[in-house]
Amino acid sequence: MIVFDLECKDGHAFEGWFSDSADFESQMKRGLICCPVCNETSVSRKLSPVAIRTNSGSSQPVGPNPAKQFQHFLQKMADFVDKNFEDVGCNFATEALKMHYGATEQRNIRGTSTDTEEKMLKEEGIGFLKVPVPVMPDTDS
Repeated sequence: MIVFDLECKDGHAFEGWFSDSADFESQMKRGLICCPVCNETSVSRKLSPVAIRTNSGSSQPVGPNPAKQFQHFLQKMADFVDKNFEDVGCNFATEALKMHYGATEQRNIRGTSTDTEEKMLKEEGIGFLKVPVPVMPDTDS
């Protein structure tokens, strides 16, 4: 398996797993690779960090620090959800049901739900995505 860092024409970065480079090229030609954020099929490979092996056998990554990149991604995701989703708190299931049955206007919501509420939402055919929101470390110090 090989992992490529990919980016759509709208700038969304993601990764793809392929058997080899030929598999990636084949899927690209057939239009099978699309952005998981916007479904854009105009995708390109990004330069991936590499490792250089020294005589001692250790390797040093060259390029951006993956941990910092991941922390940056999590912060961007949390900011996006905070700006674009109404926080309905523990009323998530109730609000999702109201929207599903047309009692209230469709909108992006976020909140919490119990296992029982989640099971009921699934049985009603209401799609939702559980995204854990990490507590970001304070970097102002």
